[in-house]
Amino acid sequence: MTPSLALLGSLAPPAGGAPDGRSGLRLLRSAGVRFAVVYALLLALSAAALALFLWWATAGLLDRQTEAAIQADAQSLSERFVAGSLPGLVLTIEDRLTQDVEDDSVYLLVDPAGRRIAGNLTHWPQAVTQSTAWYELPIERAGVRSLALVQKYELPGGFRLLIGRDVHLRAQLRLLLTDALLWALLVVVVMASIGALVVRSLFRRTLANVSATAAAIAAGDFSQRVRLSGRGDEFDQLAETINDMLDRLGRLMEGVREVSNAIAHDLRTPITRARARLEDAAVHAESVVELRAAIERATADLDGIVAVFQALLRIAEIEAGSRRSAFVRFDLAPLLANVAELYGAVAEERGIALSVDVPQHLPFYGDRELVQQAVANLVDNAVKFSRAGDAVRVAGSVVPAGVEIAVTDQGPGIPTADRLRATERFFRGEVARNTPGSGLGLALVQAVAHLHGGSLRLIDAAPGLAAVIALPAHDEPASGG
Repeated sequence: MTPSLALLGSLAPPAGGAPDGRSGLRLLRSAGVRFAVVYALLLALSAAALALFLWWATAGLLDRQTEAAIQADAQSLSERFVAGSLPGLVLTIEDRLTQDVEDDSVYLLVDPAGRRIAGNLTHWPQAVTQSTAWYELPIERAGVRSLALVQKYELPGGFRLLIGRDVHLRAQLRLLLTDALLWALLVVVVMASIGALVVRSLFRRTLANVSATAAAIAAGDFSQRVRLSGRGDEFDQLAETINDMLDRLGRLMEGVREVSNAIAHDLRTPITRARARLEDAAVHAESVVELRAAIERATADLDGIVAVFQALLRIAEIEAGSRRSAFVRFDLAPLLANVAELYGAVAEERGIALSVDVPQHLPFYGDRELVQQAVANLVDNAVKFSRAGDAVRVAGSVVPAGVEIAVTDQGPGIPTADRLRATERFFRGEVARNTPGSGLGLALVQAVAHLHGGSLRLIDAAPGLAAVIALPAHDEPASGG
């Protein structure tokens, strides 16, 4: 079976039953089949274009050279007829026939009545009637039949001149070349069919790897990854991209599990405490005052739970990017001063020196409310973990990449081992376990920084901690008109 028939056989319905129309439709919709067909068509079209070029450059070139030689000969004979009249033209024709080494010249000069005057043809061909047309027709010279390319020329006085060249050998060469090109096209079609099968097989094998991995992931096995061929081609790049995506999905799933566990752990205690207080008040409260006090304490515990959920929802909203619509041009300098003034009374009450170091103007384009909340979280943490006599400094500055906001304290800081996890949701280091909070403050600050295309850096201030929000400069989008 030839490769072409093999390709057709692969598209045919299975033997032993009626053709499955739906199976054939699925096959035609297959991306592998489409790529294979496109490959085969491109290869066949390229081969056809090459064959046409070779034809034009060989057989076509020979024809053009023959036509040019006939036209040049006609021009010379016409000039000879004008210069030397009829006898001169006859002498020239006989001279050229005598000197024709290749024996391929064809001449015939006839009078107005059609009688032969000179040349190597016995009579005027009946098919030659027009002066501007080329004729390829059989001729007979010296008793030998051949093939000639001729053209008719009208001379003054009603005389007619036929000039041509014997193209019998060139016609054989053209036929040979045509056969060779047709066989070459046939070979190309066969090779294109084989190549299409190979391309389809490679395509299916590569996609089968991706499909098997996706099916395993869909079934819950997140350990599966797309295999790399090691060639570094586009399929390997696709596999690496998919594997990176799966790694990120795995980390996100792990993060969801950790967050779920953290929520269950952090909310179980206040919920249990609120329930215990209400149950204790229901059993032991002896007055309305005691019952109201128990309800207020339970309400405070529940308010803490609501605050945790609100913080989680806020972080999710920020990470989704839905707050970008609230970006406006504003000045960070008064915003930093207002946050410092808000926490000034608390810091003063605890004996902490809170200072502000910002330029007169600090223009920025972003979400004013979120930036203010992020700075407030950093200042709140700095004041919360500082001791009497410590200093907290809020600074803002313009840098080549944009602006930076730094909140520096002299508290216990964050150990190096915990610094990489400090921005994880619900993470609380050993130093922070005995202080109020939910472990979401730095996570929200980092989410705000990422929303603006920036970052949060936690630097050891020795002693204390320097929390730096780096925010790149953004151009305000032009308003449509």
